[in-house]
Amino acid sequence: MTANGDEPVRRARKPFPEKRKGPVLLRRDQVETKTTDQALLDTTGPTDWLHTDPWRVLRITSEFVEGFGALAKLPTAISVFGSARTKPDSPEYQSGVEIGRALAEAGYAVITGGGPGAMEAANKGAVEGGGLSVGLGIELPFEQGLNEYVDLGLNFRYFFVRKTMFVKYSQGFVVLPGGLGTLDELFEALTLVQTQKVTRFPVILFGSAYWGGLVDWLRSTLVAQGKANPDDLDLFHVTDDVAEVLKVLEEARKPQGTQA
Repeated sequence: MTANGDEPVRRARKPFPEKRKGPVLLRRDQVETKTTDQALLDTTGPTDWLHTDPWRVLRITSEFVEGFGALAKLPTAISVFGSARTKPDSPEYQSGVEIGRALAEAGYAVITGGGPGAMEAANKGAVEGGGLSVGLGIELPFEQGLNEYVDLGLNFRYFFVRKTMFVKYSQGFVVLPGGLGTLDELFEALTLVQTQKVTRFPVILFGSAYWGGLVDWLRSTLVAQGKANPDDLDLFHVTDDVAEVLKVLEEARKPQGTQA
């Protein structure tokens, strides 16, 4: 109460910039536009990077150690990728929720990039399904932060460390409609399967209308011109059915030689 007995007037809090650099939270004047990845990869500036790169190895190592330590006891998990720009009222968002819920109810942990959009949808579904909802965030010039449905969250400075965690602790990928980041994860997974760096790793593209053009291009251009083998198209599965997603994942878990 104020001195005259009136309720105090609550002023709206002004928005301020906020950013995470790994486990570090920066706000207001402390926010930087340059990311740790950029500092590592950018060699066009001063040559002092020649003297600091050896020390960066320790930070990179620490990210691997933290990631391995936090995720080592995960149950069987599936990573779900998709656009951060997917709107909550869109059919794609609802599909993400349904997939996350179905995965959790089937006993899987759900791993996403921890951001908004399709990632949030899958994490939300995992929570609704009573499963473990995991978010692996990344330092970006524009802060996304971990969505509110993440139960176990890690923030990484380096993309390559984060990517290692996705592959090491997932038993398959479900890929919702997304942009360049989603395509990056998709084609890295396909390359790892093609080169047998990972085996029996299902990659499922959800949304035939969205992915159809890409699949047609792979078939009519990539394969037709001999840049890939026809059987490389069998490295992924396209569907619009959540039940089929679970079926493909379960088939991949069966011992080799087991008949359906």
